Amino acid sequence: MKDVVFVFLIVATGTGGELCVARAMREVGEVTDFRPSAVLRALGVALRVRWLWLGLALLAGYFVTLLGMLSFENVSFVIPVTALGYVVGALGGKFFLGERVGAGRWLGVLLVCAGVALVVAGRR
Repeated sequence: MKDVVFVFLIVATGTGGELCVARAMREVGEVTDFRPSAVLRALGVALRVRWLWLGLALLAGYFVTLLGMLSFENVSFVIPVTALGYVVGALGGKFFLGERVGAGRWLGVLLVCAGVALVVAGRR
């Protein structure tokens, strides 16, 4: 049961953080000028977007939770199982960010689910 809770927290915080940062950067706009002054200007704008701060907090939680799970589980189990974040990422892209997710991506999501199922089944 502890494994399930940790995997849920890792997937939720990691993917949630990435989705929030993506939403923040959509508010900032595309960065096309990579001169130091332009990058600093874009960073200044990004730092004023609340989604960025929420995303960074979630990603910090992800890192701490991942470290915790790695303290009692094998990395050969943890990393493949946390690939469920790709599933949540596709769902979040569609429903939270309003992206169009095509059939090929959904097929990839199904393949990731199958791979995770194999990892979990091989653990027993």
